[in-house]
Amino acid sequence: MRTHQWCFLLFNVLLFHALLFGADFVEEYLLQPTPVVYTDGTVIRMREKARKLDLSTAKENVSKAYLISNPESCRNCDIFLLTLVFSSSANRTQRDAIRKTWANQTQIQGFPVKTLFFLGSIQTSDTQESLTKESERYGDIIQADESTIHDPKERTVSALQWVIAFCPLARFVLLTKESVFVNLPAIGSYLLRPHRHPEDLYLGRVIQKESPDRNPKSPSFLPPTLYPNKFLPEYCDGNAYVLSQDVVRKVYVASAAVLAPVPVDVLIGLCAQKAGVAPTHSSRFSGDRHIHYNVCCYRHLFSSAGMGSQELERVWRDMEQKGGRCSLLKTYYGLVTCKIHTYL
Repeated sequence: MRTHQWCFLLFNVLLFHALLFGADFVEEYLLQPTPVVYTDGTVIRMREKARKLDLSTAKENVSKAYLISNPESCRNCDIFLLTLVFSSSANRTQRDAIRKTWANQTQIQGFPVKTLFFLGSIQTSDTQESLTKESERYGDIIQADESTIHDPKERTVSALQWVIAFCPLARFVLLTKESVFVNLPAIGSYLLRPHRHPEDLYLGRVIQKESPDRNPKSPSFLPPTLYPNKFLPEYCDGNAYVLSQDVVRKVYVASAAVLAPVPVDVLIGLCAQKAGVAPTHSSRFSGDRHIHYNVCCYRHLFSSAGMGSQELERVWRDMEQKGGRCSLLKTYYGLVTCKIHTYL
């Protein structure tokens, strides 16, 4: 081959790698929220209130807000990453699938991780008895008393309250849904990187410039009197997102001041904004999308939505059987496929 042909080939190889990995580099190093000096008095007071918040002395009273509180779940545990999975009380099959698959790990690179299920109350005594037995067997269920909870917002705030009261040493908290595949090792590796600051982290697939619902007939109608801005604040999609422990506290404190009837993920964004916390975007969270399975892709992803118990177990078996083995060609193909689905 002539020199100009080699140069053309080299240029295309470099261009391909730039397109393949450049977006990750930009997200990782150039699109991070910059440190802010807060001058707004309301934000400063809210952050200070969150810093001083201590529910450890009120654990007995806090426990009354839960039918099953499992207060010993985090006792004497310096947990690196705590995952709370919002689950339907009757969906034992999905919880068992999660236990056998992505949640079946206690450490990431030597750092302790833990997965718990957060449930609402149920109607029949037989089902409640079954749930109590499940909790006694696994010790991984927290069940809110929904006689005191009237909407998803209060359920999420109740989950954050539980973390503050009973798991205050967890450095990071991942909130997700039972239908989501979560790649804990990939998320853990990301959080362990040296440049990752352990505070003010609100990490997920960021939604930008979304207009408020101004339809008076809609259940999520947001009147201008409650929220006059043209766009909602930036927020992370609610299928899976990570909060550092200090942000859990800040969102919990700020939630009392948010009266707008908005979806839970928007609520978290509003609370974060009030507390001076900016979301960090990663396209490795799929948001509400289900990403077609490819083992090399799934080792790169943080999450994939819309997975039933059978698919979850099938995917996990295949990932375990193939271990960390991906040929160079399969790695490139998997990453290209992955990025096409997650970036678009």
